[in-house]
This record gives sequence, C-alpha cells and structure tokens, in this order.
Amino acid sequence: MPITNAPQHATIDDAPLIGRTLARAFDDDPMMRWFFPDDASRAAGLNRYFATLFTRQYAHHSVCERTEAAAAFWVPPEARAKAVPDAETIQELLDILGDRAPLLKDAVETAAAHAPEEPHWYLAVIGADPAGQGRGHGAALLRSGLAKADAAGLPAYLESSKPSNLPFYEHFGFTVQDELRLPGGGPALWAMRRAPHRPARA
Repeated sequence: MPITNAPQHATIDDAPLIGRTLARAFDDDPMMRWFFPDDASRAAGLNRYFATLFTRQYAHHSVCERTEAAAAFWVPPEARAKAVPDAETIQELLDILGDRAPLLKDAVETAAAHAPEEPHWYLAVIGADPAGQGRGHGAALLRSGLAKADAAGLPAYLESSKPSNLPFYEHFGFTVQDELRLPGGGPALWAMRRAPHRPARA
C-alpha cells in the first residue's frame, strides 16, 4: 500500500509517529546536531524533543498537520501569544537537552529578536522522514499551510537552519530576509518570508 501524502489534522494520539518522523527528518539538520551532538543518543533525544514540543505546546494552540511520513506545525497570528511553552514545558525541554540547554535558549532568543511584527502565519516546524522524501509529503504540508495563510491574506514566515532546504522554500515563493548567526559558534539561521498569493480571478 503506498504511503499517502494527503495532509491530516494531527492529534495527541499521533505523538509517537510525529516524534519518530521529525527525529528522522532532523537527524542531519545543523541546528539539531548542535543541540544533540552525540550520534549514539541523538535519535532518542530528537524523538523526545519533538514529541514534547507537539504534545505540550503546538498541539493545543497551533495548526498541526501530518502525512504518513511528514509533519508540520503552523502558528497563525491569533495563536501567537498562546503557542509558547509554559514553565513546565520549558523545564522538560531543558531536561532533554541537558548541558546543551543554554543553546536552545540562545537560539529561541535570536529567532524571536528577528521575528516580524506584522501579522503572519509562522511555520514553526516542518520535516519529512528521509524514507518518504521525494514523494511530496513535505510539499503537501507546505501547500496546505500556505493555502490557509493565503485565504487570510497574510504572509508566511519561517527560519531554516539547513542551507540545502532554501531552494525548496524558494520554489514556493519564500525569499531570504536575513541570515542570523546563533551565539557561541552555532549554525546560521535563514529567515524567510512569503507574501500572500491572491487566488486567480475566475
């Protein structure tokens, strides 16, 4: 049976699938390798990290969608104030990261300092399991979120820490706005924006 790339609403029950999927998707991501430098424990750490973000933060206030091999978390402007981690979530993430925890704080603060003030749809996380890449899973989730942003007449915004992904986003209309360098010798982040697309008139 082929793996379907049709986007579905992600529920808490999907947490194990989403944790596994995003752990595989981000295994070679420069920022995640900075957070989780140990090859032997990275997969388990990433799984816990993304499952925690999903179940404790994004699942409750954001638009979370998945396919059978990818997941995406979008934050619409009306959810921006709510889709932030509470103290318990922050502590859980710090426990997962251990002595790398200060790096997460630096990354979050750097990205937040450059976030646009204008109302926008923010693509917080998107990733596809490499085993399913090339079958349109990530593209399907990206199109789904962008359609919602376009329907609201709003731009979309994301940060990418993987330079090889920039052409993928540019294909969908994103342009690089800024290149951010994380403190302490961390990797670069590329801030990207996409203007809303108007539907063609009939």
